[in-house]
Amino acid sequence: MTLAAQGIDTGDTAWLLAATALVLLMTPGLALFYAGMVRTKSVLNMLMMSFVSIALVTVVWLAAGYSLAFGDDVGGGLIGGLDHIGMAGLGPDSVQGTVPTLLFATFQLTFAIITAALISGAIADRAKFGAWLVFVPVWALLVYVPVTHWVWGPGGWILDKLGALDFAGGLPVEITSGASGLALALVLGPRLGFKKDAMRPHNLPMVVLGAGLLWFGWFGFNAGSALGANGLAAAAFLNTLAAGCTGLLGWLFVEQKRDGHPTTLGAASGAVAGLVAITPSCGSVSLLGALVVGLAAGVICSYAVSWKFKLNYDDSLDVVGVHLVGGIVGTLLIGVFAVESMTGGTEGLLYGGGLTQLGKQLVAVVAVGAYAFLVTYGIGKLLDRTIGFRASEEQEHTGLDLTVHAETAYDHGVLGHGAPVSASSVPSAQKVKSQA
Repeated sequence: MTLAAQGIDTGDTAWLLAATALVLLMTPGLALFYAGMVRTKSVLNMLMMSFVSIALVTVVWLAAGYSLAFGDDVGGGLIGGLDHIGMAGLGPDSVQGTVPTLLFATFQLTFAIITAALISGAIADRAKFGAWLVFVPVWALLVYVPVTHWVWGPGGWILDKLGALDFAGGLPVEITSGASGLALALVLGPRLGFKKDAMRPHNLPMVVLGAGLLWFGWFGFNAGSALGANGLAAAAFLNTLAAGCTGLLGWLFVEQKRDGHPTTLGAASGAVAGLVAITPSCGSVSLLGALVVGLAAGVICSYAVSWKFKLNYDDSLDVVGVHLVGGIVGTLLIGVFAVESMTGGTEGLLYGGGLTQLGKQLVAVVAVGAYAFLVTYGIGKLLDRTIGFRASEEQEHTGLDLTVHAETAYDHGVLGHGAPVSASSVPSAQKVKSQA
């Protein structure tokens, strides 16, 4: 039997192939975004934490993650079965909707990868790389996989029983990563010099480049979640662009009013905040709703990133302020701005739907946020008490790039840590220049 005869749509398949590649690109984009935000002594460590997540999560997902997340429910809406352990029974002829099941599984894998990588921003500069290698696969199986089943899996309780909506990942990606980042930040404690030393981004062009790659990949993230080349994908695509723009403008407005200076870091952060918020709602709200969702996230998240100084938790790169808060904003506003033309039935408060959907969205937010925080806190504490999660004071002071990876991102990174320099270590071209 040919693939076409089994219901595979070549147009949908082509679009999802492209969307999957776009979403995978988001993790290298995130790596650049995070690496630019840290000091020079931790650049490579941040890149490594994202890149190694690609490998770790892929192995876990193919071994058991996909089956537990998207297998037939066996736990009252809490977890899927083991029928597809090791991707068993999923050959090239297997179909999910109108696309090959293997492609659907790979698309969902890219979501799992970036969700794990996002958490690293909350513990930048101070986490043991070895502990991170253990944390990622354990966290993926115990936190990401169950939440994904609740929201998108067959028989998942949030989707089937509660009826909360999440088009592209506000709950399993944004809120889960943000709540988990907060938990790990509390387990590890603040960086040396937190609230005392200046910890400015070392490379803002790198931050903006990373944000641009994230924005580019986000079209696959959101529009790809339509799982087809159709009108819903087009609407989600446009909503994603619109919300990113108003998120950027909202953040800059707050900076100008509060600080007197619109910054490049603010522009990049605001765009990401808008994209975070529209992720759950891009398939539920109209274009007007998307503009409002993005603007609300840009404004609210720009204030939320400063909460860490008042509440004394060191969320190094604002995972809590942007992803947790932005995810909450976008998920809740579905209950306000959802329109029937997008959802196929559900309407939000402003369109005559009353408070019912808003209440469902709130229950989902609280349940997912609490579960992710508590389980992650437990995993983090266990690792900290056994193998240790926090880098030593000497490693943190010198920098994880040099002490853990035996590399530096820039030549002056070595020189800045007192490494002896001999004439033989200077490139010949550099010698000629100095002699001239």
